[in-house]
Amino acid sequence: MDREKAEIQKGMIGLFFEDINYAADGGLYAEMLENRSFEFLKATGDAGDYQTEYDGGYAWSAYPEGAGAAMRCAMGSPHSRENPHYMRLQTFCPGEGMQNKAYDGIYLKKGMEYKLTFWARCVRFEGDFTALVEKDGVRYARADIGACQGTEETSSHFRRYDAVMKAEEDLERGVFALCLSCPGIVELDYVSLIPGDAVCGIFRRDLFDMLKNLHPGFLRFPGGCIVEGNTLENRYRFKDGLKPVWARRNNWNRWAVHGNSEENQYESAYSHYNQTLGLGYYEYFLLCELIGARPLPVLNVGFACQYQSHEIVAVDSPEFNEFLQDALDLIEFANGAPDTRWGHVRAQMGHEEPFGLELLGIGNEQWQTEKADFFERYEIFEETIHKFAPEIRLIGSAGPDVTSGRYTKAWEFYHAHEDRENFVYAVDEHYYVKPEWLYEHADFYDEYSRAVKVFSGEYAAHPASGFNMPQANTLEGALAEAAFLTGVERNADVVYLASYAPLFARLGYSQWSPDMIWFDGKACYGSPSYYVQQMYACNMGDAVLETCAGEKEDGIYHSASLCRETGEIILKVINSREEERRMELELPEGWKRARGLRAMVLTGEEKNAYNSIGDPEKIAPREREFAEPACIVLPPLSFMVLRIGRNAG
Repeated sequence: MDREKAEIQKGMIGLFFEDINYAADGGLYAEMLENRSFEFLKATGDAGDYQTEYDGGYAWSAYPEGAGAAMRCAMGSPHSRENPHYMRLQTFCPGEGMQNKAYDGIYLKKGMEYKLTFWARCVRFEGDFTALVEKDGVRYARADIGACQGTEETSSHFRRYDAVMKAEEDLERGVFALCLSCPGIVELDYVSLIPGDAVCGIFRRDLFDMLKNLHPGFLRFPGGCIVEGNTLENRYRFKDGLKPVWARRNNWNRWAVHGNSEENQYESAYSHYNQTLGLGYYEYFLLCELIGARPLPVLNVGFACQYQSHEIVAVDSPEFNEFLQDALDLIEFANGAPDTRWGHVRAQMGHEEPFGLELLGIGNEQWQTEKADFFERYEIFEETIHKFAPEIRLIGSAGPDVTSGRYTKAWEFYHAHEDRENFVYAVDEHYYVKPEWLYEHADFYDEYSRAVKVFSGEYAAHPASGFNMPQANTLEGALAEAAFLTGVERNADVVYLASYAPLFARLGYSQWSPDMIWFDGKACYGSPSYYVQQMYACNMGDAVLETCAGEKEDGIYHSASLCRETGEIILKVINSREEERRMELELPEGWKRARGLRAMVLTGEEKNAYNSIGDPEKIAPREREFAEPACIVLPPLSFMVLRIGRNAG
């Protein structure tokens, strides 16, 4: 077991972030209020026929309930040209105002401070603003600020107000309200509430920690299908996220229409799923830096989502140049010196040093058809980008699956160019499949050509799937993923990158299951799949080792690697059966045989077991010691990682 077979790419196991399941707004982005700029759209319709309806009052209502306060969305002399609407509030009695539903309510932690920011134009009002969080008539946090205390007045006479609210007790599902101390008329925009422990004032602390504790090698962002959009107008534009947060153009989310059908009149429960772009490209790059991951942004190549639309920008049109220029400008934004146009924008946002972009995705999940000329587009992007920045490594697309003619055609294209240096760094493959498929295909990459490399970009076992199904993240699915990853690791000379998907899901707000990390307004937990990813990311060696036995035998799957820094063999073993198994270790001469070998083990009592908010570590890795290292007992339904060192002396 000591002959090196292949080098393992550093940071091979990473993350894929897409704003699905309220992963950004309502999730990793720490903003607690919904529709803070009164710009939300309601999205309805079906493939090729989508409509949006302005619904700027969504999530807001008069406070207290049944009060006579008048609210209406207005335009004219806006606070922000990008978000031209604002709320005109008129109160008739002291203490009236407006309240926000804040997803499923406000969650507070005792002693925590919360930063309140809003912009207001006091049309006929000279009293005090009162911000409060309450439930059942009990107030848990409050801040008062005088109308005369505003700062940073704009040319349209909106003034900025800032205050701190401190939670007196823990609270779940409370109500946030902004009130006036006396009758008056005020126009409001960008009403924001951020917890004081948010990382950099941006990222929700517990979700950020979950990502950092995975020790990911890279982060692919911001998607996913939202890169393309269900319409080209709806696509993700990276430059929209480079302005102050209140001037970032609101957009409806592509996942707002997922699951639409005649049965629901083409309107989902998530028709108001929007993107404030509080997490823009700058924030994603910053997140990568903070968690130690290489950034891997993905570009639109002039297609709307091929599943949901036929909209295409022709390659010979002036509009297509916008997509090409965005690619070059993104590279300059990430890597340019502060005296370049887009490097200057980055520096002005607070990051003078370059972010060190090395990887760039060309298209999300594109495939070639008679009308969709993806291959031609890839060649144009490749030539244009490498003329501008030859050091950038490009990620291609193999389409949405690994079983159809789309996949076969894609690989024919990349292999036809395999002699061109730096043409493609790796090809992105996606598979959402039953656990049985992953078990059966643990040797999937054994026969792949080594001439073109692979990015296993979106994979997950689906014992079940659908909306709001945390129970779909089973132990069985996680073990199947672990088994498949033994083949990914063994074939590290062809698979350079790998990431599970999707990453986040808010309980009660999920359009897709299974997912790696589940959360509500108060807490979060990792699914069994989370711990599989963590055990891999934290236990990748530098080189794959040859083993004597087959890597897929009678329900046992394994891989071995060497960590040169510590001088350890790292052995990963999966027992997919529901009975205990024994494994004989035949170690090379000189390797540790002393008693007390320790291992990390992920297991559970039955294959359908899953974690929950109430029992977040029901399935989680635990340390186990073996008295006799030569014979390892594998618990039923288990994934084990052993690190075996050389004998001293």
